[in-house]
Amino acid sequence: MKTIVFTGGGSAGHVTPNIALMHKLKESGWEIKYIGSATGIEKDIIEREGIPFYPISSGKLRRYFDLKNFKDPFRVLKGVYESYRLLRRLKPAIVFSKGGFVSVPVVLGSRMNKVPVIIHESDMTPGLANKISIPLATKVCVTFPESLQHVQKEKAVLTGLPIREHITSGKALRGYQLCDFHKQKPVILIMGGSLGSQVINQAVRENLPRLLEQFQIVHLCGKGNIAAEFAATRGYKQYEYLNDELPDVLAMTELVISRAGATSIYEFLVLEKPMLLIPLSLQASRGDQILNAKSFLKAGYADVLQEEELTAETLLSRLEALYANREAYKTTMRLQSGSDAVASIVKLIETYSLSS
Repeated sequence: MKTIVFTGGGSAGHVTPNIALMHKLKESGWEIKYIGSATGIEKDIIEREGIPFYPISSGKLRRYFDLKNFKDPFRVLKGVYESYRLLRRLKPAIVFSKGGFVSVPVVLGSRMNKVPVIIHESDMTPGLANKISIPLATKVCVTFPESLQHVQKEKAVLTGLPIREHITSGKALRGYQLCDFHKQKPVILIMGGSLGSQVINQAVRENLPRLLEQFQIVHLCGKGNIAAEFAATRGYKQYEYLNDELPDVLAMTELVISRAGATSIYEFLVLEKPMLLIPLSLQASRGDQILNAKSFLKAGYADVLQEEELTAETLLSRLEALYANREAYKTTMRLQSGSDAVASIVKLIETYSLSS
């Protein structure tokens, strides 16, 4: 039995595509292990899947000044040592990295153990962690066609994004029951990423009475962001985060308002959910979500509202326009080429893994 080690963390988008691959590899008889941060979001997600999880020390890779920048390089070095020792013990045939700062020590440890590494980059341009890791990788899988220009030609493979089968298995009836909704008004799902978005939360709640005249709303507002004053508001259901229930909620959802993380928007694309994307601004990110949103706008899968333009009024007007044109968006989504990213990446893993 071959062993594969997965790594990646820092956000749900660096973890959930791994789950899609894990399920397929399990069916083929692979033994699966995961190396991540002891305090990262990946720990809870992976342990729920019943996958052995090995925590290592890690430090965040920052592009801005922070006092932690003086300490974190030592945490990264410690993580490299821990990864090296772990990988010698686990003896994987291959390592698959989804990115995020915790992946860098694992990729370095893999190189030191002469274990091949396949990296997947979700966004249009590589993040800092993947920029460091790509020179050490055997192959680099990318999601967007535009990404091919950012990776060495001999390493780059256009695979698309692995989508969890779980996300397509939802039942609308269960969603209605969960939220105590009815079918007389369309449902909107609003989410600001796995950590929530204060600016989106504020714009939604400022406009809630007007929004509820036309729609029912499921609002994934992030940890600690539930607004108690709206707890009893009919047609408005708040959650910090949804996991097992998310497919059912998506099954009953007509439209989505979301950040523009690649994992989420590709799942919405597969489910044919017209989107109003509000990407993280350049002040809060490296601009990857802006590029993701621009690609989906160009393809006709979504409308885009920049965070700097977000108000209660612009949110309502763009949402109404999206709803009015929803069938055109769905038709365009239906025509997109639905390549099987999971099958493509599993084939690469099988090809480049070491013999047992």
